[in-house]
Amino acid sequence: MSPHYRANQAGRIIAVIADVMAVILGLWILMYLLDANRANDFVQFVHEVARWLAGWSHDLFTFDEAWARVVAGYGLAAVVYLMVGHFIANRIYRH
Repeated sequence: MSPHYRANQAGRIIAVIADVMAVILGLWILMYLLDANRANDFVQFVHEVARWLAGWSHDLFTFDEAWARVVAGYGLAAVVYLMVGHFIANRIYRH
């Protein structure tokens, strides 16, 4: 295997991981806004993973409305993971 092929694979893996993290965060935002059943195991799982992923940002903003705090806090984490993940992946592609 050529080093270029391995770099492409590594970049692709990093981009996919960033995408999955952003999808989980986006899914939690959607579930929250649609008032998903919090007693459901899948909803609990998504919430726990999203809370772990957004541990640094989920209470960063202090809006009066709870939905705004969720969208801003978890949404910020999703955007940061996408931007950083794809930036790193693109840097790896170039080398």
